[in-house]
Parts: sequence; structure tokens; C-alpha cells
Amino acid sequence: MSKVNKNSIIGDVLDMYPDVAPFFFEMGMHCLGCPAARGETISEACQVHGADADALIAKINEAIGQ
Repeated sequence: MSKVNKNSIIGDVLDMYPDVAPFFFEMGMHCLGCPAARGETISEACQVHGADADALIAKINEAIGQ
């Protein structure tokens, strides 16, 4: 996977980069194991949780070296 973006599927991101899971927890996304959450885009999840998608994406990409 290249750079993570708003359309990246959470499950795909976590499969490739499991170490970024705490970033989702920090933003209030505690349901990462449920099937619905794994199939959502980062944008969709951030909308539901009232989180800043751009900030989360920047943090993830920094952590994975993108």
C-alpha cells in the first residue's frame, strides 16, 4: 500500500500497518475489530466519530514513512 488517504479502507491499513491501531483508538475509534469498521474508509469512520481525517492520515503516513 502506498500513502494512506481518506479513501483507504481501515482494515487494509491495519493489515499492512498494525502498529497504527493506537492512532484510531486515540481518536475514539475503539471498534476496529468489528466487520463494519474494518470495511469503512478512514473518511467515513472519522465522520461518524467526529474526528479530523486529515490529522489522522498525516499521523499514519508519518508513522509508516510516507
